[in-house]
Amino acid sequence: MIHLDGVSTHHGRQILLLDVSLAVFAGERVGLVGPNGSGKSTIFRLIVGEEHPDGGQISTDRGLVIGYFSQDVGELQGRTVLEETVAGAGEVAVLAGQLHELEQAMADPDRVHEIDLLVERYGEAQARFEALDGYSLKARARAILAGLGFRPAAVDADTSNLSGGWKMRVALARILLMRPDALLLDEPTNHLDIESIIWLEQFLREFRGALIITSHDRAFLNRVVTRIVEIDAGELRTFSGDYDFYEAQRDLLGVQAEAQFARQEAMLAKERAFIERFKARASHAAQVQSRQKKLEKMDLIQPPKRRKAVRFNFRPPPRSGEDVVKIEGVHKSYGDLQVYGGFDLLLRRGERWCVMGINGAGKSTLLKLVAGTTEPDAGSVTVGASVKMGYFAQHAMEQLDPTITVVETLRRAFPTASIGNMLSLAGAFGFSGDEVEKTCRVLSGGEKARLVIARMLYDPPNFLVLDEPTNHLDMATKEMLVQSLSSYEGSMLFVSHDRAFLTALSNRVLELDDGSVQQYSGGYTEYVQRSGREAPGVSR
Repeated sequence: MIHLDGVSTHHGRQILLLDVSLAVFAGERVGLVGPNGSGKSTIFRLIVGEEHPDGGQISTDRGLVIGYFSQDVGELQGRTVLEETVAGAGEVAVLAGQLHELEQAMADPDRVHEIDLLVERYGEAQARFEALDGYSLKARARAILAGLGFRPAAVDADTSNLSGGWKMRVALARILLMRPDALLLDEPTNHLDIESIIWLEQFLREFRGALIITSHDRAFLNRVVTRIVEIDAGELRTFSGDYDFYEAQRDLLGVQAEAQFARQEAMLAKERAFIERFKARASHAAQVQSRQKKLEKMDLIQPPKRRKAVRFNFRPPPRSGEDVVKIEGVHKSYGDLQVYGGFDLLLRRGERWCVMGINGAGKSTLLKLVAGTTEPDAGSVTVGASVKMGYFAQHAMEQLDPTITVVETLRRAFPTASIGNMLSLAGAFGFSGDEVEKTCRVLSGGEKARLVIARMLYDPPNFLVLDEPTNHLDMATKEMLVQSLSSYEGSMLFVSHDRAFLTALSNRVLELDDGSVQQYSGGYTEYVQRSGREAPGVSR
């Protein structure tokens, strides 16, 4: 369905693709992986014609309909969520508009002389509309929007009132509603909660066309893809299987390449030593010349690429008292919506609570109550003795000074720390080389999140309150963060849609569901086993 043949392209001096080929067929679900900036999004733009290659050819089957979801949503306003979703459904949406216009034309007495032609055109459009299941269009749109987390009232609300994250969901719903022959999805899970991610997994597993997808969600890729294509340093490598299989094979190939290179280096050293030792002896001239020619003709193995995994050893936090947070009889409402009505919770030292719940259940509200950024209507929230709290929320990224650089942000926060220590900290969170000189104004959402988390963890508090800390983080940064927090000695209360993060770090689960509160001892894995669901309202 989609073919890349000998494709090369570059941005400025950076070569993104160098003579690469790739074919994706109907029924294949391909995960496209690689470091940030390696060219994943470029491949999508090349396929849909938004960019053109410097060399090679890109072809698609005749008549192929492609649905492309990117992070660039554009403006959405003036229509309801449902209307905006239906309007973006491709051919079937165009046909719906044509049928409406033809119906008006056939009812116009001034066009009665055209009636035969109008009826013929209407019949043709209607037949195609029925073939595309157009009469169920709005019902399917509502089902997709519900799967992506929209409540019924929100479906009929104006899109201009939506946040950026919810507008992204509308854009994704439009693409899914198209029923294209091929789906290109660039980070579709970035703004989704765990319930919507699980729904999307099922939707994509049932999709019969070709699928190419990028994601930093390991569990999502494992559930969805059947093939991994790695892009790195301009090259593509293909692995059959899910992300875990790819990672194991990649590591195995890396070990084999290291061993092969080491054997070559040992052989070369031996040959060069022989040549150096006997090059002045006439009796060995023929042997020396033979070995020199042998070395000149050899196809040398290049040094294997080594993935840099920068680690940072965070200091242990100070010890807190046994009772970290005590919540007693809390009531909290927003207008007519009651979020909590007599809520109690005791969080003790060393406990790591993950908070599960559908949209609107009160997850972020709970974290705000604990962090003190909002007050309960009744009841009390008491932070314990010697508790030093670190609170991460999306608004924290807006508090970065846009005029100063990454390294200056860290140095201002820790003026007594050495510049080497600050550069190591920045490197651990993905800022290497000249990237530390970027001003905060030009940072992406993911880069801002990394910087805020780095600043928070350098002098770690003994109680972390984290609201979706992994949003926009790439796989390598997530793994570094999980590794760092796995040995963290403090207490945690957090919300996350990343199941690898939940599994690795939680030892308690708080489930919020339609006003009810359920506590589970044990972490996320135990919660899934005991409850029979991966999230509230979602069956396994």
